[in-house]
Amino acid sequence: MDLAAVDAIDVHVHVEQDGHGCLALDQELLDASAKYFKADQDRTPTIDAIAEHYRARRIAAVVFTVDAPSGTGHPPLSSEEIADAAAAHDDILIPFGSVDPHTGKAAVARARRLVTEHGVRGFKFHPSLQAFEPNDTRFYPLYEAIAELGVPALFHTGQTGIGAGLPGGRGIKLRYSNPMLLDDVAADHPDLTVVLAHPSVPWQDEAISIATHKSNVYIDLSGWSPKYFPPQLVRAANTMLRRKVLFGSDYPVITPDRWLADFETLEMKPDVRPMILKDNAVRMLGLG
Repeated sequence: MDLAAVDAIDVHVHVEQDGHGCLALDQELLDASAKYFKADQDRTPTIDAIAEHYRARRIAAVVFTVDAPSGTGHPPLSSEEIADAAAAHDDILIPFGSVDPHTGKAAVARARRLVTEHGVRGFKFHPSLQAFEPNDTRFYPLYEAIAELGVPALFHTGQTGIGAGLPGGRGIKLRYSNPMLLDDVAADHPDLTVVLAHPSVPWQDEAISIATHKSNVYIDLSGWSPKYFPPQLVRAANTMLRRKVLFGSDYPVITPDRWLADFETLEMKPDVRPMILKDNAVRMLGLG
């Protein structure tokens, strides 16, 4: 990737449909999340559509699915196919993989293959959707493998729009996405780069504390319009965490256009903006 040819890097972009027409979530969950985010754009763009959307905006995109059959019962999209399809757009797309942590040794082996055979540059986890406590030591061999491979692990934290507004939230439990569980992971795996995805409401202060305390932890700003960011997050991004926060949209539920327009209204220091939009991601992803 020619970094000079892109103006920003969006580290949080979901692939919701594969080349066979299969969807990452069932229709009820897709509709509920679209309602939650007030998203009226295409909810299920393919890799090719995502590449076209981001190339037109000179924005690189980290793309992934969430492999969660143990948590949802829904067949996942193939991270292998996503990575291979993204390779045709390597000027603009950066593929992450996803594995179901409940599959144990198979998840470890698959993670290794995704990096060595398919070129993924990191991994995406969604503890609430995948129904696992990330600090359970059963999953530590997986983190050890990811650290050995030298790529980051990005974890959903805080509230989720998946299941929002449905009875019982469709059984999806928010407590799995408390960032304090990831404090254990970051402490026990200091060579693993951990990204706390989203403003971690209702645990925003905890996320700021973790990212301040541990050099291997970043925060991405996806999933919320910047105009709704908690004020303490804006202060931290402007000061002590200026090198630790990352631009992420959560496309397709929030478009990069909407996110960037609202980001312009934040009172951010001029030297901090390029760090958030691109420079921090270059360092986190090892693209320099």
